[in-house]
Amino acid sequence: MTWPAFAGPSTLAGVASTRQKHLNQALMRIPRRAESTDRDSLAATYVSAGSFSAMLHSTDHQILYGRRGTGKTHALLHLADLLTQTGDLAVYVDLRTIGSTGGMYGDPTVNLAQRGTHLLVDTLEAMHDELLSTAVEGDGREALLPALDALAEAATSVQVVGQVEHETKVGDAFSQHHGVDLATRGARISAGRQETANRESRLRRSGVEQHHVVFGPLNRALRDIVRALDGSRLWLMLDEWSSVPLDLQPLLADLVRRGILPVAGLTVKIAAIERRCQFRTGPSSGGDYMGIEVGADAAHAASLDDFLLFDHVRSRAQDFFGQLFHNHVRLRLTEMLGEPQSDVLDEMFKRGAFNELVRAAEGVPRDAINIAALAAQNARDEPIGIADIRRAARDWFLRDKQTAIMAHETARQTLRLLVDEVVGRRGSRTFLISHMACPDTIDELYDARVLHVLRRGVVDRRHPGEMYDAFAVDFGCYVSLMLDGGLSGQPADKSGWLTSARGIPPAGFNFAREAIDPAKLA
Repeated sequence: MTWPAFAGPSTLAGVASTRQKHLNQALMRIPRRAESTDRDSLAATYVSAGSFSAMLHSTDHQILYGRRGTGKTHALLHLADLLTQTGDLAVYVDLRTIGSTGGMYGDPTVNLAQRGTHLLVDTLEAMHDELLSTAVEGDGREALLPALDALAEAATSVQVVGQVEHETKVGDAFSQHHGVDLATRGARISAGRQETANRESRLRRSGVEQHHVVFGPLNRALRDIVRALDGSRLWLMLDEWSSVPLDLQPLLADLVRRGILPVAGLTVKIAAIERRCQFRTGPSSGGDYMGIEVGADAAHAASLDDFLLFDHVRSRAQDFFGQLFHNHVRLRLTEMLGEPQSDVLDEMFKRGAFNELVRAAEGVPRDAINIAALAAQNARDEPIGIADIRRAARDWFLRDKQTAIMAHETARQTLRLLVDEVVGRRGSRTFLISHMACPDTIDELYDARVLHVLRRGVVDRRHPGEMYDAFAVDFGCYVSLMLDGGLSGQPADKSGWLTSARGIPPAGFNFAREAIDPAKLA
């Protein structure tokens, strides 16, 4: 933007205010979810976390872990675009949109194998639809059509078992009349009898129409599809795996392992929430297991939570989120003003405010975007300050994270006890929990992003046989206690966590002070 000639102080101030308003509006317009964003914008705004992109581009079957908001969908869609540019074929399936009528997947009264097979069939049908669209609309992909017919037939064959009733009637009927007529002068007398008989045979069958997958035809159909690609690789991306009911996941994984993974020239990528998935059960009495063995059948690609865990290398966090907001804001600002924009990050934040945003994000990009948008609303036409970030972090915690656990009484009670103990009594934000003593409610709070893992596998030198995970109470929760008067004086987290120069906990942990047994909280 060019400055007006001979502009006075008031004019310059007005222009600067307008410019800042545009910057804050650009922050508020950043999309929160990747699936609602066009592919060009996804490509323009994608930021790689370290070597993550290179690992994900491997042709190995992989499982991508990450909590909600860490960018799993964005990463898969970005990978799909890269593969398309190189001539490979990527099929993206959102498992949240896969389903049968009547809520069969979540109905415990329906046989587990039946629900799992329906789920696989629905997944294959979604894959078939994507491939069909490519074959019809894409140039040079017409050779897929015969193989797609075989895939549809293999995925949708049915057999009859169960409770539906079918009835077939076979029969005939006959009628006979016997009688005599007598006629006299002026009168007529008739007498007789009518005989009617029916013969009927009924055949009754009971059952339900159930999809039945035969792995041989399925494998042949998929191999034919890969051969029709003429040297290109087929990539199947299964997103939102954790939306599948937990009891169905091993069965679906087993069907994927037996029906899809053995096909040469086909790569499967699965995006899941680590503590909300179960890929395997068993082994059974026969020695076999059901599902996918992580590390053997499918490699554990990486955890985005680990790549975005910035407690040790603060500069990595600043670089990642700096590039993230630079890409998004520059794109939105260019759309708003109609001209290319240069580096805008320094214009948006007052001194120290961006570092505070990085702390508040806790390594979750979607939380960073939401907190920044709320802070921009607070700042209006001024640059965003530290106070704006803290208020926004508190509001985001109260309206999103805390609300998510309000319906779970056990998780809500556990969080209250943890805050009382860690923040209230110990004046800290971090704590340690033994692997052997970690209850399911901690996993729920971690999934809800009100607790965050600082480090995994911490070892107490005095007891090396026991492993701990280091957690931290959410920034928004901690700051809300400060802003609302829940904490007196300066925060005492690691000798002044909020006011320290590095803004992170030190490398070591005091086991005597920070180890917690959740069962003893009261």
